[in-house]
Amino acid sequence: MADYHHRTAITRLETTDRQAARLEHTIAEYQRAANIAVDAGHEIGERRKTRLQARVYEDIREGTELASQHAILAIHQAAEALRGVHQLRAHGRSPSKPKFTSPTVTYDSRTMTVDRDDESVSLTTTDRRIQCRLVLPTDDDGYQQQYLYSDEWELTESTLTARDGDYFLHLGFRTEATDDTTECGTVLGVDLGIENLAVTSTAQFVSGRELTHEHREFEKVSGGLQQTGTQSAHRTYVKRGSAQARFNRDYLHRVSNKIVHEAVEYGCTHIAFEDLRYIREGMPGRRKFHQWAHRQLVRCVEYKARAEAIEVVFVEPANTSRRCSECGYTSSANRIERDLFECQDCGSEANADYNAAKNVGLRYVRSGQQTSGRTGDSRLALKSGTVHPDSGFVQYGSQDTDKSTPSEATS
Repeated sequence: MADYHHRTAITRLETTDRQAARLEHTIAEYQRAANIAVDAGHEIGERRKTRLQARVYEDIREGTELASQHAILAIHQAAEALRGVHQLRAHGRSPSKPKFTSPTVTYDSRTMTVDRDDESVSLTTTDRRIQCRLVLPTDDDGYQQQYLYSDEWELTESTLTARDGDYFLHLGFRTEATDDTTECGTVLGVDLGIENLAVTSTAQFVSGRELTHEHREFEKVSGGLQQTGTQSAHRTYVKRGSAQARFNRDYLHRVSNKIVHEAVEYGCTHIAFEDLRYIREGMPGRRKFHQWAHRQLVRCVEYKARAEAIEVVFVEPANTSRRCSECGYTSSANRIERDLFECQDCGSEANADYNAAKNVGLRYVRSGQQTSGRTGDSRLALKSGTVHPDSGFVQYGSQDTDKSTPSEATS
């Protein structure tokens, strides 16, 4: 079987009110179908695509308004989710039954046709096919066009996503991997901290306050129980410890899902973290819990990212919190407050953790320019586009889809 490199090109759709209504209904029916399949597969312990399809296909066709191929795609996606749960349980985790709530629909060659000449796409809905224009960058060398008009990249399974009243098509492409294939990846930078457990270069902030609060409360209670020393206190301590461990696992499981989902959402091929071996040496004793949490979180992300064909990579952490991601000026004076970064050279201001997340991702992007073994031209994923240290910023779609601050357009 051939190996492939996979890429995703995110493109906004231009839709009428009637088309938007059809897409919304299709999304709702697709979610319903996937959850029907999950419930059935979970009940009978079936996670194989073909067998689950044989079990629930007729139920979904009768119980939803989905076309035949979309019913099959929903079943297969449910089977993948059930396999993921089974694998987590095999690693000692206790995940809950999957539930599809994201406003997405999977499309393939039978349910989607792209017309490259007039830059439009034909999509199957619960009613009839609709034809929507792809909102592509005005420059012919935009990153979407690099795949859309290339003979080397084949269009594959894609995902439609609804977001803030707009519809985005995550066009999937693949090319057969060869020894001389040039890698052109997209990197999601992630900074790990305490107040913010994780912050991504696409401006996804995941708070660590609840995790910290629960740990402190457990430490208070467990200290008193250990001092009491009775058998009853010991049983309570063990019970509380088990409950705390379950809470920690579930919390980190949810955070890792958010990070991997963000990488998939933005078509990333790599997720970059700081190398935790370096962080561990300089962390004071009171932060031992957080270094454990960071390690566990990265392990969860690695496992889940692998299932999405996304590679987790690591960079040296030196000065990621002191370096300006806009101009490169590095100084401890840049970190004027715990949450605020203000460059003393160019004057750029940003959340300190967000600035660090961009630096983490940019460090991996730059490493590709300096290493002969990597011939690619990777880019850093931001909320509104991608950026490269040399070629600059490329926006997702047209100007009216930009929801970022102007400072994200430079590096």
